[in-house]
Order: sequence, then C-alpha cells, then structure tokens
Amino acid sequence: MNLMEVNVLVLAYMGDTVYENYVRKYLINKGIGNVNDLQKEAIKYVSAKSQAKYLEELLNNDMLFEKEISIVKRARNYKTTSHPRNCDIITYKLATGLEALIGYLDLIENKERIDEIMDFILR
Repeated sequence: MNLMEVNVLVLAYMGDTVYENYVRKYLINKGIGNVNDLQKEAIKYVSAKSQAKYLEELLNNDMLFEKEISIVKRARNYKTTSHPRNCDIITYKLATGLEALIGYLDLIENKERIDEIMDFILR
C-alpha cells in the first residue's frame, strides 16, 4: 500500500494516538503524578490550537522535509466542513496536518523522525 494515497484523516487518526502517547509519557517522566494535573498539562500540547502552533514552529524553523510538508499540505487542504466548536477551521486543519504527519511517520515505522519532531515540540 502506498501511504501517500491513504486518506489523510486516516493518517491523522493514527497520528493522534501516537502524538498523545508521546505527550503522556513526557508528562509522566516529568514527575507529574496526579491525573487531573496530567490532563491540565496535556491540553497545552494536544489541543488543536497548540498543535497548530507547534506545526507552524516546525515549518518556520525548516524542520520538515519536502515529503513531510506535502503530507501536511494534503491534510490542511482536505475538504471538510466539520471541526470542533472550540476552534476555527484553519486551526483545526493545521492540527490535522501535524497529526497526519505523525501518523504517516508511525506507519512507515520512522520512530527516529517522530522522536526528533516530538523532542522539538516538547523541548
């Protein structure tokens, strides 16, 4: 299967779980032991607004390769009219782009690249 042809929302579906798992491990390793505190801290990374901001930082710092940018653009440009009520459609599409990228990298089993991107985000 050519992953460049997989629906970007499927890639984002996968990327969402991988991304959130990285964030949870990071916060637990920071020593946060209370579930409510973990949830409050996680929102700083997993909300659509945060993901959109981190994607823009990755792009502005030339952290992404051309193929990765093409995945982000495919997700960003995917025709959809639905989005969460707590953010606008552009923010949602940028967040979906980051999740699709992480999902793609996970499906091609490029953990090293995911580590680089997540280290940048969680720095």
